[in-house]
Amino acid sequence: MIFAFFFILGSIWGSFSNVCIFRLPQDKGVVLDRSFCPKCKSVIRWFDNIPIVSFLFLKRKCRNCEYKIDFQYFIVELLSAITFCVIYYVYGLSVTTLLLIILSIFFIIIFFIDLKHFIIPNELSFPLMFIGFVKSFYPNLNLDIFPNLINSLVGGIVGYVIIWIIIFLFEKIRKKEGMGLGDAKLLSAIGFWFGWVSVPIIIFFSSFIGLLYVLPSLINKTKNLSTSIPFGPYLIIGTVVYITFGNQIKLLLFNN
Repeated sequence: MIFAFFFILGSIWGSFSNVCIFRLPQDKGVVLDRSFCPKCKSVIRWFDNIPIVSFLFLKRKCRNCEYKIDFQYFIVELLSAITFCVIYYVYGLSVTTLLLIILSIFFIIIFFIDLKHFIIPNELSFPLMFIGFVKSFYPNLNLDIFPNLINSLVGGIVGYVIIWIIIFLFEKIRKKEGMGLGDAKLLSAIGFWFGWVSVPIIIFFSSFIGLLYVLPSLINKTKNLSTSIPFGPYLIIGTVVYITFGNQIKLLLFNN
């Protein structure tokens, strides 16, 4: 029953995440306006807006105009539901679970916005920084995952500065813009959440995973080194790798 609760809760937050993914890049409100069909603009009624279920029942179509609904809506709701369940399974009913659930909501929204629009809105990165830092004041924080206050503060600064230096050097050498400050703010937020030690590890895995993804396109020349790619999703994947294997990685690095 508890897993069912977290699955339903996750799917509901996934539905809200879809609203944010669609509206934030357009500078539209995400709370007051009701959901509507992108094509016919008809308001979606509550029984057609049940997370996961309505998508399957309506066979991915708007009831009024049969417009094909983007499959992303289903993926986000299902991903959010599964993520909530996995976090609860690993950490139980705890503050750690609450914090990681909050982080997962931000990550899912940022992932899909950056993937599609190549931007990371300040409305997401700034609150993520704030929560990442403020959580360090909690006296019973799980220090196996999260850093202490000083470590968190240094992590936030280091995360931003590293990306800023990369941006600065790239522009000086290549005479054009490379990464954006949205990536710097995201890595700063990650630094606040997981400390300065996490930053180089996450950059390594993010870069490695990103390279693996684009390498086939570079080989067959459908992309080149000047092709823009969103780095935010890779930072998020790298962070997930760090959350999952961070303790083992730190033991491997610092015990040798």
